[in-house]
Amino acid sequence: MKNPTVIAIDGTSASGKSTNAKLVAKALGYVYVDTGAMYRTLAWHCLQKRIDAHDAKAVAMACRKWKTSLECVEKNGLRAVHLLVDGYYPEAEIRTAETSAAVPHVAAVPKVRDWMVKRQRECIQFGDLVMEGRDIGTNVFPETDFKFYLDAQLEERSRRRAADGVHENLAARDQRDSQRAVAPLMIPLGAKVINNSQMNSAQTSGLILEEIHNRVKR
Repeated sequence: MKNPTVIAIDGTSASGKSTNAKLVAKALGYVYVDTGAMYRTLAWHCLQKRIDAHDAKAVAMACRKWKTSLECVEKNGLRAVHLLVDGYYPEAEIRTAETSAAVPHVAAVPKVRDWMVKRQRECIQFGDLVMEGRDIGTNVFPETDFKFYLDAQLEERSRRRAADGVHENLAARDQRDSQRAVAPLMIPLGAKVINNSQMNSAQTSGLILEEIHNRVKR
């Protein structure tokens, strides 16, 4: 029995990682994993427990102690992995502005990233994966043959965020992600870089799928 395949999709904020990862997962029948949602879930948990997101030691302790489990669910033809806290998946809560503001601080804690990488690697139990995030091809599954890095011009990414009703300083976010001491955002070795500033999601996901099919044929 062959080992499950992992397709790693990394990239900057608002570069279309989530949308395209879902499209690729659906097209291939793979399981979709949003690693950003896992960090958001911890940020939400810290807010629930009144833990200061800026207190790295307290956040690390919360991550070590919380009771979590992984679940694979199917919705609208897409199978996806959820990180449950005490059997509950805070789907709406992790998308609030308050949670979003806490995420970068929580995600920068080294002990948190160590814990998350172990959990994310456990997702392989559900089969072939399309996993998106900021360190999949460099840190979570660096051994995969299928690595993609999405990017777009800052103006275009800001426009996309604004269209979603989110106003975020993406330049500052990019700097924070790329200068993070642990697992900084960078282009994975051997990754295909796709700048989709002038492309829609169908074109971007189509390019990813074409590249995957070409590599499988070799």
